[in-house]
Amino acid sequence: MSEEFDPVMPMSKPRANPLFLRDEDLRQAMELLFFAYRDFTDEPDSILAQYGFGRAHHRVIYFVGANPGMSVSDLLGILRITKQSLSRVLSQLLKEEFIEQLTDEADRRRRLLYLTQRGQDLENLLTERQSKLIARAYREAGADAVAGFCTVLRGIINDTDRRRFTIDE
Repeated sequence: MSEEFDPVMPMSKPRANPLFLRDEDLRQAMELLFFAYRDFTDEPDSILAQYGFGRAHHRVIYFVGANPGMSVSDLLGILRITKQSLSRVLSQLLKEEFIEQLTDEADRRRRLLYLTQRGQDLENLLTERQSKLIARAYREAGADAVAGFCTVLRGIINDTDRRRFTIDE
């Protein structure tokens, strides 16, 4: 008996061999990243807009919240933006009391950044919304897929920043 195509039972697509990725496979991955990023930032963008903030504000709030007491220099290194761009965003966050800047006791020239309670509340809200999206996707994908996904993301990140992430195995 010959095999016939059954429209009810879709044929499984063979897994891509990573050594021979086709252009369409790479483009599909890029498109998935674009759509995922759009949806990942959609709700936070709406929340931030209520404060007159954008994604740069979100990144500053996120990284200062994740690294209390980080220096402005360290933040510049993570964000890879100009001092002028950071200055505009940081000034607004300081003025509106989402972030406070304290002098480093060991080096009086350094300014250390901390979230205020208002900043912590906003960071928690934004992170909660984005965490729900990731948690849902992780549950649907399963542990092996999550590990593979993290490996792929680390592979996209430059060598210097990749060192920030440990591999849990």
